[in-house]
Amino acid sequence: MTRKGRKRRRGMRRLGNLAAVFLLLVLLLLLLPAGRQIQGLVSEKTGLGSAAPGEVLQIDVKSPNAVLLRREDGRILFQKSGGEKIYPASLTKIMTVLTAIEQLPDLDEEILLSAELFDPLYAQGASMAGFQPGEQVKARDLFYGAMLPSGAECCVGLAEKIAGSEDGFASLMNKKAEKLGMKQTHFSNTTGLPDENHYSTVEDIACLLDNALKNDTFREIFTSSRYSTGGTNLHPEGITFYSTLSQSLEDPSFPGGEIEGGKTGYTQEAGLCLASLAMKDGREYIFVSAKGEGNHQTEPVHAQDALCAYKAIPASRERAD
Repeated sequence: MTRKGRKRRRGMRRLGNLAAVFLLLVLLLLLLPAGRQIQGLVSEKTGLGSAAPGEVLQIDVKSPNAVLLRREDGRILFQKSGGEKIYPASLTKIMTVLTAIEQLPDLDEEILLSAELFDPLYAQGASMAGFQPGEQVKARDLFYGAMLPSGAECCVGLAEKIAGSEDGFASLMNKKAEKLGMKQTHFSNTTGLPDENHYSTVEDIACLLDNALKNDTFREIFTSSRYSTGGTNLHPEGITFYSTLSQSLEDPSFPGGEIEGGKTGYTQEAGLCLASLAMKDGREYIFVSAKGEGNHQTEPVHAQDALCAYKAIPASRERAD
């Protein structure tokens, strides 16, 4: 055999070996359980890590979209259509409040709520905290008003103060989302009112909440169930807010822990949504769900799903420091 023939044969053998390796990889991917494949995709999209095979949980939740995250290591323990497009409704306000906190270092700065911002919100049936046109409110009170009773006037008031308009503030929100790696999210407003160009995923919202909780001011607000504002020019005695989650959840406790805070959301397009934080056996977890069936007058399937997910986490021994 000539030298040229031997080289040709060696080249063919190399091609054959490469083809065999490729086929083996394809077979391995086909043999992996679907959940394992999805978990890998989650890690690429948000930077959140996949749980070890033995830690992935099987949880029967009613919401079509859900994700359970362990905060200490960013591992996703459960997900159900976690990367599917959703409309986040008032879960949007997590980003609104976080962005506003970062832009307003003086929490006691007074902000005027212009009369013009109220009519469009009334027309769309937006949830309101109870402030009035022309009211002068401290920034911190607007943060609580946006998060606990889900007040849309608080969100737009903050946006106008910081960026001059809601559109301008939405641009800041999108820049923050990009920085956090929320690649499947786009914000068009501060309130979560319906807009085709306003969308996210439960994975991205979990990523957002995980990062927002690192801000001490945000965490204090998010984990509050009740808050009373200071007096204003139109409410001299202040206003008392209650968390919408506490109204959906009579008892936040479960074996080994309790839900420490949460943000609910609902529009007809978004369904019942919830982003919550829980502590169990000394560890923190985040559960986010969306597209739950029902409305504010029906069973709170979003809150029920959260309790179901947190209960499904195996009990762990107290960790040594």
